[in-house]
Amino acid sequence: MRGKGAVTIFPIVALATSTGFCDVNYMPTTLQDKLRARRFVITAEVTPPVTVDRAELLAKALPLKGLADCVNITDSAGARPHLGAVSAAAMLVEQGMEPILQFTCRDRNRIALQSDLLSAAASGVRNLLMLRGDDPSAGDQPDAVPVFDLDPRSLLDTARRLRDRGELPTGKKVTGHADFFIGSADNPIDPPPGWRPSGLQAKIDAGAQFVQTQFCMDAGVVRRYMARLAEHGITDKLSILIGIVPPRSAKSARWIREKLFGAVIPDALIARMERASDPAAEGSRICVEMVHELSDVPHVAGVHIMAPGNDAAVPGIIKVARESVKRLAAV
Repeated sequence: MRGKGAVTIFPIVALATSTGFCDVNYMPTTLQDKLRARRFVITAEVTPPVTVDRAELLAKALPLKGLADCVNITDSAGARPHLGAVSAAAMLVEQGMEPILQFTCRDRNRIALQSDLLSAAASGVRNLLMLRGDDPSAGDQPDAVPVFDLDPRSLLDTARRLRDRGELPTGKKVTGHADFFIGSADNPIDPPPGWRPSGLQAKIDAGAQFVQTQFCMDAGVVRRYMARLAEHGITDKLSILIGIVPPRSAKSARWIREKLFGAVIPDALIARMERASDPAAEGSRICVEMVHELSDVPHVAGVHIMAPGNDAAVPGIIKVARESVKRLAAV
């Protein structure tokens, strides 16, 4: 059924017969179930701290329990060392939370990445987001050697092969089941005439089932971007969650726009932050408003809230949004 705000969701089993994959039934994740039910989901993000104390991670993550549908665990964000993402995601599973584990191609070769995929599955981590990762030159150890043995599409295909065929790329069989729900990233744009979403299509062909995007705080851009994706059949094949942010100040909004590739922060938003007597509170209001606006954009499946340096604001934003957006799924 189509209509205003409707999203089209992939089937539970979305396998590419042209690549020789066989039809295999697997258990959907909670995130997958909510997307299939066409409810508007909210995911949030936690950057593991630089610590060996699990209590510090849980202090950041547990305030989101019962509010966010899933919580992303970043993988050495900003090309800086943090508590390992696989271990951090496993700790959330132990707490009854459903993580989305980010995998970057920057730091590990294909052997290490395959081992970490096995570890994730064995730990009950099932939602994955495959990323390239920031170059080490952006981090605090710029002389570190980047790996990039695989690109995100190859990593998507590796995870799909493990799930659908129970084997590694070498053909070696893996015992047990890796019931992964596999995601990738994209940058929303205001599509010019003739633009085609070939990059997203390639990721779908490699196994992507959902997408979380870079920040896009312009509902008009999102509406035009999603309409173009729908024209090319993309929204029939995967769920798209739009990245949004509660800016703390006009300065932080400018920094996001200037420093984070692909981020869309309109001038009007920055001007509104400049006029605010309490910029942080205004940023939270803007974020809630974006949840409302995006919930009415056809084919948008949800939002992904990222709050650099402003984690404490996110639980309150989700709570307020859940009180008023009808499409929001119960956690």
